[in-house]
Amino acid sequence: MKNYWSLFASFVAVVGFVSTSYAQTEDPALTETVAPKYSNEFLAIGVGADALGLGNAVVAQTDGVSSGYWNPAGLTKVDKWLEVGLMHSEYFAGIAKYDYVGLAHSIDDKSAIGFTAIRFGVDDIPNTTQLIDNNGNIDYDRITTFTAADYGFLFSYARKLDAEGLSVGGTFKVIHRKVGDFAKSWGFGIDAGAQYEMKNNWKFGLMARDVTSTFNAWVFSLDQETREVFVNTGNAIPENGLELTLPRFIFAAYKKFDLGSKGLYASSEVDFDLTTDGRRNTLVRTGLVSIDPHLGVSVGFKNYISIRAGLSNMQYVKDFDDVRRLNVQPNIGIGLNFKSVYLDYAFTDIGDASVALYSHVVSLRVKLNQPKNSGSE
Repeated sequence: MKNYWSLFASFVAVVGFVSTSYAQTEDPALTETVAPKYSNEFLAIGVGADALGLGNAVVAQTDGVSSGYWNPAGLTKVDKWLEVGLMHSEYFAGIAKYDYVGLAHSIDDKSAIGFTAIRFGVDDIPNTTQLIDNNGNIDYDRITTFTAADYGFLFSYARKLDAEGLSVGGTFKVIHRKVGDFAKSWGFGIDAGAQYEMKNNWKFGLMARDVTSTFNAWVFSLDQETREVFVNTGNAIPENGLELTLPRFIFAAYKKFDLGSKGLYASSEVDFDLTTDGRRNTLVRTGLVSIDPHLGVSVGFKNYISIRAGLSNMQYVKDFDDVRRLNVQPNIGIGLNFKSVYLDYAFTDIGDASVALYSHVVSLRVKLNQPKNSGSE
């Protein structure tokens, strides 16, 4: 019985996590909004093992199908009729699963469009709220399971401007979050990005996520039995509300170095994530903004192979003796390319400040030419 009450506590924690991320209001018209920290944070994990191996420091250099996520301006580098990207990763010993699929299409030599779909979810969560029947008896058959999942759908467009080396892009986001049959939300937002490439192998990038602020409208639908369990266990019953995600700005600089004339090269990029939702546990933090730096380096041979490393998630943590120290998340990876197929691997930790295990991430990117018309001569 003790184990099942622990499962019940886990279930309450999941719903409680959601309920604290929006405003509680007595108005069913959803008139009150708040801007909590870490709203829609699943969209900050990242896509593509190549980027994760670089510590997510890719906003200036991204140039393929994953640009729809990292910086839509990079879609202008798509030079094929269609690019397809796929990724699967698991976190916290396989409890949470993260999946990504991306599509990018080159319209002409100046513009391109992209589509990105992301799912981050925990499946088969035990629901023990009805473990005890009306007579006070424990009935294990009353245990059910549910899924808590977040979905993001990104629609992107990018175009090269008349100024040489300058590209801009925008992304319209549709967000759906669901916790079993108990809670769900729909949200909308806009991202904007720019890239500037110089002739001396310097690249600069700017990404504005949720530039207009992104909102999620939460609706809760707890049945009467579940409400009674919440009341009897001293838990607040969540109410409908709106959740705002405030803007995040990423400034990036990239440099490539040629190592001789045989195709060897090295490159490095540094990104600075500036959040506007108050003080976070980052390297630089104030009451108004916080700055989280990322650093990525790579060494490769032509376009065939690339070895990567990155540092990210810099946080101050306290030891048992109350001594504060800076904790850094290391990341490594490797990429292989054969013609139009790119296979990337990353060995990374979603949060080195926690006890979460390291994760293996694999992604695939394929460039496709336009199919020939079988009816033409």
